[in-house]
Amino acid sequence: MFSVYLPVFLMIAVSALVALGMFTATSLAGPRNMTREKAIPYESGSETTGASHIRLSIKFYLTAILFVVFDIEAVFLYPWASLFRDLGWFGLVEMVMFLTVLGVTLVYAWKKGALEWET
Repeated sequence: MFSVYLPVFLMIAVSALVALGMFTATSLAGPRNMTREKAIPYESGSETTGASHIRLSIKFYLTAILFVVFDIEAVFLYPWASLFRDLGWFGLVEMVMFLTVLGVTLVYAWKKGALEWET
């Protein structure tokens, strides 16, 4: 049983070592001179204006969640497309049902105004 999962454990171990090595290398090789300009918060390269502790609109979070949902849809479409001939009609019907549910979800979100970005 262990031999089946050995490649997965090796991949996790190598990934952890690479990540740890990168963090260690950047902390050892990088400069540590913190200046006043580096310490100020910024967004997209420009200085922030106004209060720093403002609450974001729920529209921001709703848009992010919808993006994740439809991004996952794309993740499921690629393996399905690569196995399309092997899955046959059953696979086609299942994917049409999946896309229909996501389409209804998109229409519902659109009708509720979740895709409107107004401040």
